[in-house]
Amino acid sequence: MDDPSSHPIAKEKSQPLIGVVGPCGSGKSTLIAGLEKRGYRCRHIAQEHSYVKTMWQQLTNPDILIFLHCSFENSSARRKLNWVRADHEEQMRRLSHALEHASLTIDTNALTPEQVLQRVLAYLQDNS
Repeated sequence: MDDPSSHPIAKEKSQPLIGVVGPCGSGKSTLIAGLEKRGYRCRHIAQEHSYVKTMWQQLTNPDILIFLHCSFENSSARRKLNWVRADHEEQMRRLSHALEHASLTIDTNALTPEQVLQRVLAYLQDNS
């Protein structure tokens, strides 16, 4: 009989769930794509759009929470957003609870997507 722990669902549940939060343009989708390519189980948490400060816990409650920070200027340039500084500040306010509880925080302003991915991979290796 097959080993139940080798079943794909059993393997998925045995891996830690990684949640990724941050303001628009911080690199969440890019990071998640890189992690998932390497077999990690991830969830994009759109906390920046929610008025519920604990939404990241209620919907996902990840084992590891990664917070990606990005300035208003970089968010605007990366996503070609037509918004004002107050919109970014509101997103940061909505993200404050997640930031306080983040396992890892990375300022993505001066990093390439590959550098962000490598920092997260190093963290995951050091903390597994």
